[in-house]
Amino acid sequence: MPRLREIPRDEVTAPVVTMMYDFLFGERDPVAEPGTTTGTPGDWWTVFANSPDIFEHAVQGFGIYRSSRRQLDPVLRELGQTRAGWAVGSQFVFSQHCKSCRLLGMSESKIQAIAYWQASDEFTPVERLVLAYTDALAVSGGRMHDQLFAALREHLSDLEILELTYITSLYVMHAIMSKALRTEWDNRDDPIVELEGPEGFQGYDVGAAISGGAAE
Repeated sequence: MPRLREIPRDEVTAPVVTMMYDFLFGERDPVAEPGTTTGTPGDWWTVFANSPDIFEHAVQGFGIYRSSRRQLDPVLRELGQTRAGWAVGSQFVFSQHCKSCRLLGMSESKIQAIAYWQASDEFTPVERLVLAYTDALAVSGGRMHDQLFAALREHLSDLEILELTYITSLYVMHAIMSKALRTEWDNRDDPIVELEGPEGFQGYDVGAAISGGAAE
C-alpha cells in the first residue's frame, strides 16, 4: 500500500478528480477496486487526490509536455523522462515511459539501452547529449560542465533546451515522489538491508586481522 491515505470515489468533490477517476477507472471506486487500463494499480491518482489543487496542477503538467506547442522532439523528450526514472530508481516512471518510447516507434534494443547508454551505440550524438544532460539533472542535481551544455546547444535551440530541462526535471520530481510515497510500481521494500551472518557471528575487523590484531 502507498504511505498516504487513498481517497475513495465517494469522498471526491473536485471535478478534475472525478473526471480522471472516470477516465481511468470507469464507474469503479479505485480504492476498493484498483487497476487502470495501463496495468498499474492507480494509487498515484488516489494519493494525489488528497489535495485536489495539487492533483489538478499535476494533470496540467501532463498536458503541458504533450502540448502541440512543444518544439522538442518527442523522442528526445521521452529519452529524458525514461532515463530520469532509471537514474532516480523509480520503477514506475521508468516502466511507464519505456512504454511511451515504444509508442513513438523506438526499437526494443534502444529502449533497453537507456539504462546503459554510455556503453551503447544505439543513440545518435544528440540523443547521447540529451541522456548525459538528463544524468546531470537527475543524478548531479543540475551540476554540469560548460562543455556539455555548449555541445547540447549545438543541436538544440534555447527553447528546446528549456523544454527538455523543465520536462525532465518534472519527471525527476515525479520519480522521487513515487518512491517516497510508495505509489504504483514503487510500492516495494528497499532491497538494501543487512543480511544475517552465521549463527554466533558478531563481526570481523579485517584491518585488525591484517595488522596482526585480534579478530572480534
